[in-house]
Amino acid sequence: MTFTLATWNINSIRLREGLVTRLLGEEMPDILCLQECKSPVEKMPLNVFHDLGYRYAVARGQKGYNGVAILSKLPIMDAGDRDFAQLGHARHVAARLENGVTIHNCYVPAGGDIPDRELNAKFGQKLDYLTQMRDWCRWETPDRAILVGDLNIAPREDDVWNHKALLKIVSHTPVEVDHLNAVMEAGKWIDVTRHDIPQGQLYSWWSYRAADWDLADKGRRLDHIWATPDIVNAAHDSRILRSARGWLQPSDHAPVFATFDL
Repeated sequence: MTFTLATWNINSIRLREGLVTRLLGEEMPDILCLQECKSPVEKMPLNVFHDLGYRYAVARGQKGYNGVAILSKLPIMDAGDRDFAQLGHARHVAARLENGVTIHNCYVPAGGDIPDRELNAKFGQKLDYLTQMRDWCRWETPDRAILVGDLNIAPREDDVWNHKALLKIVSHTPVEVDHLNAVMEAGKWIDVTRHDIPQGQLYSWWSYRAADWDLADKGRRLDHIWATPDIVNAAHDSRILRSARGWLQPSDHAPVFATFDL
């Protein structure tokens, strides 16, 4: 089985339904994982995507916030969800392919603006969320698995536009990177994108605040595709669709792709 998978923080699946259909029509991934859907499942336009050939879907949603969905041309089974840190948020859903590969779609909390859990409860929630992800990986020992999503951390120096300038900015602080690396180590996850593209600046998010995001290019790689060691060598052709950030009324994230031969 060969399939192409994409992950995208869509920043409202209903507001940006047209962007999702454009991506599905132009890029035709076999599987699309969406985060920050901001909608209850019953109000997501899944029927629209079904008519485009994405006949299978699993999702978790809530009104106005969070929300994750997996759309697929290939048969998938709902493989459950986890409420890491017991936040009561729709931030994780899993699906299993017929070949036994499990796809985990995650939306890690952003963490607010102040990188101090004593001054900012949201930052503490983010660290607790990652700690419970780490513990889950230790207990479950995932195999034949892919983990994707907006993990809200740019771990490497070349995952941000200016490493020194962002060391005290939420998403690139050392404590966040340490927590993310602990999740990776616990699950023996391998960063598929950097496995394919090991060198060079690479971003998937550009702030709405920039007057000209493309010219300023002050990006961060917050969106990730990981795989377990038993299948990582089946992955190839990783890319980030930067042009989608310039579409009309865009998300501030760009889709990230990888192809798997499994």
